[in-house]
Amino acid sequence: MTEPIFDHDRFAVYRLAVEYTAESFRVAKGLSGPHRHARDQGLWAAPSIPLNVAEGNGKRSPNDRARFLDIARGSALECAAIQDALVASGGLDAESSRSLKRKLQRIVSMLTRMAMKGDGVGESQAEYRELVDDEREHRFAEHEHEHEHEHEHEHEQNIGAEPEQ
Repeated sequence: MTEPIFDHDRFAVYRLAVEYTAESFRVAKGLSGPHRHARDQGLWAAPSIPLNVAEGNGKRSPNDRARFLDIARGSALECAAIQDALVASGGLDAESSRSLKRKLQRIVSMLTRMAMKGDGVGESQAEYRELVDDEREHRFAEHEHEHEHEHEHEHEQNIGAEPEQ
């Protein structure tokens, strides 16, 4: 992976989930015919893992973070079940499945611990403030928002006004 830019880029579970997704996409390239339905479901479930980790990291509420981690965990377990179906139907060899499942097991284990902590994947405020002045950005965003509403109000007043001559 590239140099971490966002907070979630630094999490081992996120990086491992991206690796798993890439490997599952490589496996999916060789699936067709009766295996296409499992392939398609896997193409949805696999990227759902890192996507939910990233989205959960963006949540301020510990309960919201935990909910997204639980969704990511569910997607990882779904991927394991898809692999079982593919092995049983001859779409995936057992050794490839074992290798992929070991990654999934690590992902599920990490996500379970993170969600149970209650504080999700959030980093300490001190680390993040070194990079961004949250309060300044918040004030700027509020000012922008207020300024937008002033223009909307002016526009509404001008609609009903008589044109100047």
